[in-house]
Amino acid sequence: MQLFLYLLVSAGVVALDQITKYLTVRFIPLYEHIEVLPGVVGLTYVRNTGAAFSSFEGMQWLFTLIFLIFTGALLWEYFKKRLPFTRFERFCIAAIYGGGLGNMIDRLRLGYVVDMIETLFVDFPVFNGADCFITCGCIALLVHLVFWNKPFWKDEKK
Repeated sequence: MQLFLYLLVSAGVVALDQITKYLTVRFIPLYEHIEVLPGVVGLTYVRNTGAAFSSFEGMQWLFTLIFLIFTGALLWEYFKKRLPFTRFERFCIAAIYGGGLGNMIDRLRLGYVVDMIETLFVDFPVFNGADCFITCGCIALLVHLVFWNKPFWKDEKK
């Protein structure tokens, strides 16, 4: 039953991500800027063939390999070697995976990732909803592991 909930969270993240990307492509011309909150955030449709700051541009095989390794590690952990993750931590992992899958769908389908959220108060790359889920999921997971999941860090003495 828990696996179903995690799959549902990941599917929800993918659905939300793909809907926002569809709306972006449908209604915002490429490279056109729309200011949403003046001086804070705007929307700009860009096609990203790399990662943040255009690093690893054109290396789709690398992103695919990383995603496949992450998928394999998740399956192995869940079915073979269960780690003492809390329910919250597993939801964080599901959000991270859903974000990764949303971007992977773009890479395989389009050859690039649709990005649209632009921060205006700081020089930062344009990003998308999947990136938000990946980043927030990672931060929440790490904070929770460090401060609240002490069994995760205990050594098993056999």
